[in-house]
Amino acid sequence: MSDFSTFLAMGGHGLYVWLSYAATALGLGGLTLLTWLTLRRRIAQLRRMESGSADV
Repeated sequence: MSDFSTFLAMGGHGLYVWLSYAATALGLGGLTLLTWLTLRRRIAQLRRMESGSADV
């Protein structure tokens, strides 16, 4: 277990490293979610336009 703790500590820089990984993962996850939601909204808008609805 000591080796794993040493790995997580990363020579005293573990907090910075792991927070950087978390911030990156959060940012990429947020961008992915935003892209997916925008795509769904655009597809729904396109379907409304194709059906002739005036509520665009």
